[in-house]
Amino acid sequence: MEWYFVLLLIFLSLICFMLTGMPVFMAFMTVNVIGVFLFWGGESGLGQLILTMKNSVKSFVLLPFPLFILLGEVLFRSGMAGRAIDVVDTWLGRVPGRLGLLGVGAGVVSSTLSGSGVASTAMLAATLTPDMEKRGYKKPMSLGPILGSGGIAMIIPPSADIVLLASLASLSVGKLLMAGVFPGILMGLLYAGYIIIRCYLQPSIAPPYTIPHIPLAKKIRITLINVVPIAIIIFLVIGVILIGIATPSEAAALGALGAFILAACYRSLTWEVVKVSITNATKITIMLLSILLGAMAFSQILAYTGCVKGLIEFTTTLPLPPTAILVGMLFTVLFLGCFMDEIALMMMILPIYMPIVTTLGFDPVWFAILLLINFEMALTTPPFGMILFVMKGSAPPDTKMTDIYKAAVPFLICDAVAIALIMMYPKLALWLPQVMK
Repeated sequence: MEWYFVLLLIFLSLICFMLTGMPVFMAFMTVNVIGVFLFWGGESGLGQLILTMKNSVKSFVLLPFPLFILLGEVLFRSGMAGRAIDVVDTWLGRVPGRLGLLGVGAGVVSSTLSGSGVASTAMLAATLTPDMEKRGYKKPMSLGPILGSGGIAMIIPPSADIVLLASLASLSVGKLLMAGVFPGILMGLLYAGYIIIRCYLQPSIAPPYTIPHIPLAKKIRITLINVVPIAIIIFLVIGVILIGIATPSEAAALGALGAFILAACYRSLTWEVVKVSITNATKITIMLLSILLGAMAFSQILAYTGCVKGLIEFTTTLPLPPTAILVGMLFTVLFLGCFMDEIALMMMILPIYMPIVTTLGFDPVWFAILLLINFEMALTTPPFGMILFVMKGSAPPDTKMTDIYKAAVPFLICDAVAIALIMMYPKLALWLPQVMK
């Protein structure tokens, strides 16, 4: 059987299993087992499949994953993250669209700490959006910033998504974490610029309101108390990796320990906080490691059947420049992301995409950053992006799907601009990894 028929059969089977509501892990494992008996020698191939699965989760490079999640859970459950967001609110003053800017900041913080852009969107849509609309904010500015904030959360360290992608793509976790810093800042500046300019040119979309005056001395004091300690922890996690005195695993452990110590200093490290943080971190880790089991075995099946080799040969012989092929790959992610979450999508395309990217001569770390931004764009792309429907279910009752579509588009444009700039200037993603010790 030709490789393209095998590839089509595998992907159609996988999609059909997912459409039945089967968990992602079970869908991949079912396809893997069927693939073993059809293409990999039956029982002898089953032993190789089990060995591949075992090797995929015993790697030391996966250790930052549960530790980053634990770090976020402790900061989030102890209330430290919420206090930091409140401090940011006091500094925004009378800047146009201040609640929109706060929505972006809160979305980034909560997505990073909760480990889920979808969960963050649901929470902020139910809490911030009603307050924005009560103050006269129109739908584009009460919904859009929250929809757009998840894209930054996926790539700024500490990010569990980066650790997962690095593991699936066999990339350096440390380099990929560093590669996300400047693109994340760039996206934040693009979002903030859009919000401020739109609200300045169209004041009715986010009418100003009276805010209580807070003395400068008090602002500085609450910043030193509630923001600086958290910033130091995050800086230590990134800094020790950058200067080469700790591995990503050691840095993640340092960050998690720092979060516990900081929570104790704030007197918010209760037994309930410890129990919930560890329980949630364990649940998320087990879920994603189970998915990783299926994904690595799936990669082996694709490689053994010759699908990857055939697709690489086909792609590299196309009469198109490499950049055009790359853009086509990103558009494919946008389309597929309308129908599945980023983890399932990551597992499905990485075994195929990464060998093609390497063969075309692109830097895989640079491409991985483009892909992370692309994943989050896919989740907010009309008409079927998953986060759009999460927003519909969590936003005020009078919110229509058309309102959500219109609110998402400007932030998708900002994401596209960020991708274009990173493609034009690869140093935005590659400079920090290159200067690592």
